[in-house]
Amino acid sequence: MFDPVIAPSGTLLGLLQRGRGDGTLHALTAPRDEALAALNHCVLSDPRHDWQVENRSLYYARLYLDLHGELGEIERHLFDPDDVLNTDESRTGLALAVLGHLASYGRRDALELLRRYAAFGTSWAWALDELALRDDDAGLRLLAAPILDRFPEGPEGDAELAAAVRDAYEPRPWRLWADDPREAIGARIRAAQERGSFDQWQRQLRPAGPRPGWSVRAVLDWAQEGLERGAVLYVPAARCLGAVAGPEDRAEIVRAALTGHDGGRSTALRYLADAHDPAVLDLIEAAVESPAHAVVDAALDAFERMRTAEALERARRWAPRPDALGAAAGRMLACRGGAQDAELVLAALREAVRGEGADAPSLWPLVDGAGRLGIGCAAPVLRHVYRETASSHLRGHAARALAATDPSFAAGFAVECLWDCEESTREVAARHAETGDARVVDQLRRLAADPAEEAEVQTAVRSRIGPDATAM
Repeated sequence: MFDPVIAPSGTLLGLLQRGRGDGTLHALTAPRDEALAALNHCVLSDPRHDWQVENRSLYYARLYLDLHGELGEIERHLFDPDDVLNTDESRTGLALAVLGHLASYGRRDALELLRRYAAFGTSWAWALDELALRDDDAGLRLLAAPILDRFPEGPEGDAELAAAVRDAYEPRPWRLWADDPREAIGARIRAAQERGSFDQWQRQLRPAGPRPGWSVRAVLDWAQEGLERGAVLYVPAARCLGAVAGPEDRAEIVRAALTGHDGGRSTALRYLADAHDPAVLDLIEAAVESPAHAVVDAALDAFERMRTAEALERARRWAPRPDALGAAAGRMLACRGGAQDAELVLAALREAVRGEGADAPSLWPLVDGAGRLGIGCAAPVLRHVYRETASSHLRGHAARALAATDPSFAAGFAVECLWDCEESTREVAARHAETGDARVVDQLRRLAADPAEEAEVQTAVRSRIGPDATAM
């Protein structure tokens, strides 16, 4: 899957792609055709950088309801000839999830479209999982025959069917079909269930995975061999060292951390950091000068895992450095530093945004640290991250940090966060948004009554509008 092209944050399309609450609010005041075109673009061209983590489906489904949107574009997308050529679930997953939410809201056209795609589409398993949560028994029983037709009878087809039954995310349809009195359906599903259980039992009896020789040298060599094959094994190799290394092996491990091959050096650094060895901080400082990226990454990773007071003191010394070790030190202070580290954390946050932009991976701990330490001067940077990042999860972290640092948050971003695509962000908004705006009160009541809303959000809402809450 290619990285999506995200429109500027000030446009309707850019707001909807990011899943921002302002996207919904702007769409509801824009011309309907324009709003539906932008919405369809988002659903048919998934804008998420990590589609397995970020939420968009409920957000888009609610907007389809508010706009009374038709599903013709989704139908054409699902049954496009490309559905046969491009079997990646990311092509259709968002559209199917949106249909699932629409079906739960009572949209019969969405339910029928899901049923038809489950019967004939390539990503049928995803559609079937959506139906397992929303369809009735009668509707699911009608799908048994077309689903089983995908698996021709014979050893190969039976093996594929057993794998499909075993790996199903939602087992309800398969259990329902196992009780079907027809031999070609019920008996075949039961046989597949038995075979899947047997295959799982066999895998447990024959655990896969590497088994290096049980000596320090063998473990270090195994890590190096893995790196030469393109496999980064220093983390499991360090665990192996933890099982086999004794006090007498320390000198060998320290030598490996200083001058060993890249795989063994990375393993030794990780092991010594986890063991809180007194020499490891100097070894990490030396390792970041290595020309090998694998060693540098392992050294920084090992350092950021450390929890000792010595590591924190060293982070304060390293934080002003204009290199990767200085950036790692800033992240450590953001996670575990105290009030005295606020200036260093703020400097690291500003440098990360200036050097890598609003989607830098290093921003996550820095944004959280600004909120944890209550750095008021960080609010302008946090507002920039909130507006510009394409990651709805990072935006949620920025919202939580703003709630702790920005006095204007309750009357500003917290209001739009009530419509955000991430439930954790809506929860923050439900606890902080000022209720002087009539839209806030209406949205809080809608969230409280919506059966699709997460329990944590509804709990936060009820703390504002429940019988024991202060009157609005």
